[in-house]
Amino acid sequence: MNKQQIVLAARPKGMPDASTFRFEDLQLPRLQSGDVLVEPTYFSVDPYMRGRMNDAKSYVPPFVVGEPLAGGAVGTVIDSQSEGFAPGDLVTGTLPWATQSVVPGTALKKLDPSLAPASYYLGILGMPGLTAYFGLLDIGKPKAGETVVVSGAAGAVGIIVGQIAKIQGCRVVGIAGSDDKVTLLQDQFGFDAVVNYKTAPDLTKAIADACPDGVDVYFDNVGGAVSDAVIENLNFHARIPLCGQIALYNTTDVPTGPRIQPMLLTRSVLMQGFIIGNYKDRFGEGVRQLAAWVREGKLQYTETTLTGFDKLPDAMLGLFSGQNTGKMIVEV
Repeated sequence: MNKQQIVLAARPKGMPDASTFRFEDLQLPRLQSGDVLVEPTYFSVDPYMRGRMNDAKSYVPPFVVGEPLAGGAVGTVIDSQSEGFAPGDLVTGTLPWATQSVVPGTALKKLDPSLAPASYYLGILGMPGLTAYFGLLDIGKPKAGETVVVSGAAGAVGIIVGQIAKIQGCRVVGIAGSDDKVTLLQDQFGFDAVVNYKTAPDLTKAIADACPDGVDVYFDNVGGAVSDAVIENLNFHARIPLCGQIALYNTTDVPTGPRIQPMLLTRSVLMQGFIIGNYKDRFGEGVRQLAAWVREGKLQYTETTLTGFDKLPDAMLGLFSGQNTGKMIVEV
């Protein structure tokens, strides 16, 4: 079977579609000293990857047209010229969208498959789990008895944020986009209330009804009209960890919304944007605590898995229509 890769065919204007991606046959280079040949088992697709399709300055370089996209992956070492890696090792790293790849050993981390299922290292013990852990606890600083609201609550980060807030003794209100997600978040993940933003006739009022004591922490994964409605309900000294703006990633113009600065000013609100790389020196702390909560049964998790390397573009596009519950994973 030919080795394949998926390259960025063109930079999308607005919502990406199938023409954004192109499949190509792949010829791998010979391994040099320090290189590892990896065969991916699972790929992660994440909203931040949409930003890398634009030719714009950000915290990670943009993808290059005509070259493979890349993302978090877990795979198996097939061959190694790097000390510390041997065939059969389970590893994780940022890998090109390819059925096999040759990468420097310095770009990989060896995993312990006995701790958790391999795919968990892309979710609850990976970037989404760490994002939830540090964003909520370091910026949100929730206190027992406070109300925490999470947008994108059924996504990879949101599900974990809500459960960590419950561990901290908070009332947790999620915002999601389907009745099935509302039921799942309440029944399986312990959210106290969930608002369906697609069916609420007045979203600001729906959030007020779900948060009778106001909102103390708003974990913002989506931006746009959802965040406008939550901000109307903020308490004095509320905190907003600003994690994502998926509602705005595919806009082709600059949307005009409420001017939120007066609300932040008059209610002494802290809003802080962050990226998970800010906490790289503390990743070990986060993984240890998340793993402990998983072992103790305090953190549950779910994934949406598509099967087949050719499903990577579909999985990426599915993020923007809310097709995932929990982490979106492609099993190669």
